[in-house]
Amino acid sequence: MSHGSSQFAPDRPHRVVVIIDEGSNPFELGVATELFGLRRPEVDRPWYEFTLCSALPEVRMHAGMFTLTGVAPLAAVETADTVIVPNRPDPLSGPDPAVLDAVRRAAARGARLVSFCTGAFTLAAAGVLDGRRATTHWRWAEAFAARHPEVRLEADVLFVDDGDVLTAAGSAAALDLGLHLIRRDHGAEVANTVSRRLVFAAHRDGGQRQFVERPVPRRPDTSLAPVLAWAQERLDRPLTVADLARRAGVSPATLHRRFAAQLGSTPLAWLTAERVELACRLIERGGLSLDTVAGRCGLGTAANLRARLRRQTGLSPTAYRQRFGTGPQTLSQTRQPRPATVQ
Repeated sequence: MSHGSSQFAPDRPHRVVVIIDEGSNPFELGVATELFGLRRPEVDRPWYEFTLCSALPEVRMHAGMFTLTGVAPLAAVETADTVIVPNRPDPLSGPDPAVLDAVRRAAARGARLVSFCTGAFTLAAAGVLDGRRATTHWRWAEAFAARHPEVRLEADVLFVDDGDVLTAAGSAAALDLGLHLIRRDHGAEVANTVSRRLVFAAHRDGGQRQFVERPVPRRPDTSLAPVLAWAQERLDRPLTVADLARRAGVSPATLHRRFAAQLGSTPLAWLTAERVELACRLIERGGLSLDTVAGRCGLGTAANLRARLRRQTGLSPTAYRQRFGTGPQTLSQTRQPRPATVQ
């Protein structure tokens, strides 16, 4: 999942505008408001400028639960850096043409476009997903593929980051994508701070499956939580899948099945993601050589650290530190051996 280019301007807050439409889902609206609209006193940096807008003077939310009034007009999209498009309870019904025009104009000027759940239908109807990767809720994946064959649908993932266009699957995946955006914009340390405030998992990779066989274990002794916590405290050590299985008291094959059922991932993929996440936090704090960071997070060498970090964030360690660093020190370079002294 690449970070893509930064959308932040140094002289003003990053503007997030959410378009709401008839029947929009209030949960995903709440996710966007919680992540981007609330003040974050625990985060020591400027936060987002957040606006709700609509083409309608009054918006009746999903199932007619309530009606929103007093939101900004649709023209607010014209100055947005990130636009979150509306979803609808019946995504096969055509979106408002005025909304589609606003989305197209935002795409033309380089704004970042985001959809939650069936909002991918809005992006596709606007033509901004042609030839690009995207996802939507598994329930609507077949209908989406039939209606929009020009889109490269990835039907069984939590979210897709395609640079300046990002799409999430179901409602809970909106939280995953929202935290991913915060990680892109502000770094791993800030994203972890926000996730702790939400009491939500700090990082689920977008490539994890939407639907897991058993989200809540039936018996406490089958939970992965103890072995995950044990591994997170030992990321500086050369852990293997066999080590994790032994700690859990199961075979490697059983461990793989439990990871697939409970996390939608493999043990090795989870372990690697945790190591890179720790590396990001250490790089943000600064003051350590790349060799030291690689050792502390179990990635072994500075070369492996560079490769893993670039694969996950699209940035080199130095560029990552420059963008997201929080401490006063700069990232130290990898230590070089001293030349031999000639007597």
